[in-house]
Amino acid sequence: MLSCPVCQGHLHTVRHRGGLYFACDQCGGRAVTVPQLRRMAGDRFAVQLLRQMRMQPGSVGVTCPFCARPMQRFSLTDPPLELDACRPCLTVWFDVGELPTVPEAPPEHPEMARERLRTREALERLRREEEKHAEADLHSGHYLAMLFGMPVELNAPAPARQPWATLITGLLMVAATVATWLASTDLVATWGLVPNHWWRWGGLTFLTSFFLHGSLLHLASNLYFLLVFGDNVEDFLGRRRWLLLLGGAALAGDVLHILLEPRSEVPCIGASGGISGLITFYALQFPRVRLGLLIYWRLVRIPAWGALVLWALMQGLLLMMQLHGLGDVSAAAHLGGAAAGLAAWYLWKRREPTVDDLVL
Repeated sequence: MLSCPVCQGHLHTVRHRGGLYFACDQCGGRAVTVPQLRRMAGDRFAVQLLRQMRMQPGSVGVTCPFCARPMQRFSLTDPPLELDACRPCLTVWFDVGELPTVPEAPPEHPEMARERLRTREALERLRREEEKHAEADLHSGHYLAMLFGMPVELNAPAPARQPWATLITGLLMVAATVATWLASTDLVATWGLVPNHWWRWGGLTFLTSFFLHGSLLHLASNLYFLLVFGDNVEDFLGRRRWLLLLGGAALAGDVLHILLEPRSEVPCIGASGGISGLITFYALQFPRVRLGLLIYWRLVRIPAWGALVLWALMQGLLLMMQLHGLGDVSAAAHLGGAAAGLAAWYLWKRREPTVDDLVL
């Protein structure tokens, strides 16, 4: 149930001018997505709105009824309005009496097809410009990560709040792993997840194995993916759901590892099962985010959904090796975590408007 960001009243859907919006009967406010505004007011108004949303830095406004992040205040000139917008959700909040001032969509005519094409091209140019700005912001740390085969985000939305759950989880991973390196006893054998003895310590090894890592490279790679992708997922879901996703993905990965791993006496450690769930959720929720990879010394851009497909294919090959007792990577844990990430996205997803929504 959606709540009004002004008076906390119930928001219900209303159909209007061929679109729909969310209305509060108590204060008269209206929450409308940009694609719905396009249907109500036409392409020209929607493009003007998008440009103003992106160009104006804006002050903090009311809270978004969809994601609970602060919306940004911005101004329109035609009609003259002061509005609140959530850029990640592409949602605009209208106070009482403001929505009726929005012009109606013009009737369809032959020029509309050409106008839609011009609008699509303008939005595509805007997207390319944003990518160029993102590439200009890349620093030596980004290129160092890409030299090691790691992807970097080129145009991901900046988190609206500090990702404390992500940061604290990373610190716990570092602390636990360093403790295993300094310990005089083999903590991996004691606290790792052994498929044939998964019930050890009352099942506690499902938790402890998550924080342990066998090498600096193992820790660094998992920590990198956690920090790069985990912050946006936490910002989208909130800390509680983020922790549920991470824990559920780690558990699903452990269960699939227990079922498929032929070396049933070898302990399994690492956070990659849980992080695979975060990566999957990220790619499905932010499919149009561009990731940068360095291939033959050239920066290659790939959408997040494409990276997820390539990653899944690679995990399939690694799983075949694992089933034959080869390799030291548990693809089963990765795929189990990814399945949990897919389920969480299906449960908690909120569809992002595409360019087609805005201009078709």
